[in-house]
Amino acid sequence: MDNTHYVTHPIPPVYDENSEILILGSFPSVKSREAGFFYGHPQNRFWRVLAAVYGGEPPATTEEKIAFLHRNHVALWDVLAACEIKGSADSSIRSAVPTDLSAILETAPIRAVFVNGKTAEKYYRQYQLPKTGREAVCLPSTSPANAAKSLDALIREWGEALKR
Repeated sequence: MDNTHYVTHPIPPVYDENSEILILGSFPSVKSREAGFFYGHPQNRFWRVLAAVYGGEPPATTEEKIAFLHRNHVALWDVLAACEIKGSADSSIRSAVPTDLSAILETAPIRAVFVNGKTAEKYYRQYQLPKTGREAVCLPSTSPANAAKSLDALIREWGEALKR
């Protein structure tokens, strides 16, 4: 048995009518699905990177994270709505079903789209770009699996991109 499961995305997107930046991951990890919110693995550097870019301490609770995103005009979701996946391994994704970004793009004045890592970029180009017609900037993954990038390097690269 290979522990591959068909999983439907359990976390709704975060956005409002003031969101200007859309950040898309690939699909939530097991830890994120258990936590019920994005980037729930304690070793994922997403919240530390965003806090460093926008200032302040990394938000801890789901409510703090949502307020942080709204305060900084950031919308957050994933490229995939469902897939077969083994644990949290992006490389194991099969039978991918894309999310529908239309509600976000029709509600918010999104000026830039970013993807968190190469897997999100791959699926964005395959499924989302043909529908949205919007290019996405690929940022280095904040995943603990991306050990090649230090926290400082992530903060620098994400900061340069998001502040443009």
